[in-house]
Amino acid sequence: MNIDHVATVRQARRGRDPDPLVAAHEAECGGADGITVHLREDRRHIQDADVVRLRHELRVPLNFEMAPTSEMLAFACALCPSSAMLVPEGRHELTTEGGLDVVRDPSSIARTISLLASAGIEASVFVDADTAQVRAAAALGAAICEIHTGAYAHAVEAEGGLGPAARAELARVQEAGVLAEALGMRFNAGHALNEANVGAVAALRGVHELHIGHAIVSQAVFFGIREAVARVKRIIQT
Repeated sequence: MNIDHVATVRQARRGRDPDPLVAAHEAECGGADGITVHLREDRRHIQDADVVRLRHELRVPLNFEMAPTSEMLAFACALCPSSAMLVPEGRHELTTEGGLDVVRDPSSIARTISLLASAGIEASVFVDADTAQVRAAAALGAAICEIHTGAYAHAVEAEGGLGPAARAELARVQEAGVLAEALGMRFNAGHALNEANVGAVAALRGVHELHIGHAIVSQAVFFGIREAVARVKRIIQT
C-alpha cells in the first residue's frame, strides 16, 4: 500500500494527524505485504521524518519512491529501504503522470541504480508499458520493473469495464511484464488501481506485486484502512 495520501490529509493542517505510521500498521494488519512512500522534492505529503520512522518500525518491506536526483539518492543510501523505485517527478503534477523515460537519460539513471545496488538496495524503475523502456531498464541494471497501469485504469473507467481499449492496454501491460521477467527483472505493476480494475491485473502472468494507494485511502474514509486493504487483497487473491 502507498500511504502518501494519509500524509496529504495531515499536511492540510500541518499537524500530527492522521499519522502515516499508524496508517502503515493498520495496513499491515489488513494484509498489506509492503508499504510504499514517495518523498517528493517539494515535500507535499510524506516528510523525511515519516520515512525514517517507517524504516525502523515497519514489519513489512518499505519501498521508497524517489526521483533520480542526488538529494534523493543520498537519502535512500542512508535509509537503506528494501527497495527504491525511480519515478519521474514534476512540481506541477497532481500525481505521477507516467513512467520514467529511461531511454532518454540512461547514464544518470544507470549511475543511480548502481549506487543503490552498492548500498544493498534493490533498484526498481517505474516505466510505461513500452518494450523499449523495459529493455532499457534491464540494460541499466534494474532489479525490478514496475509497469505503469494508468492507461489501462483510465480505459476501464471510460468504458465502464473491460472494453476493447481496456483489454488492449491490459495486453500491453502483460507484454511488458513478460519481457521484464525474460530479461531477469521482477514484474510489478501499479497506478490508478482500485477494486473495480485490479482483478484483471492481478491475474496477469508473472506479476509479483501490485502497488495501490489513493484508492485504498479513499475507501478508508468509509471502512478504515485495515478493512480497505483487506477488501482489495481479497480481490487480488481470487
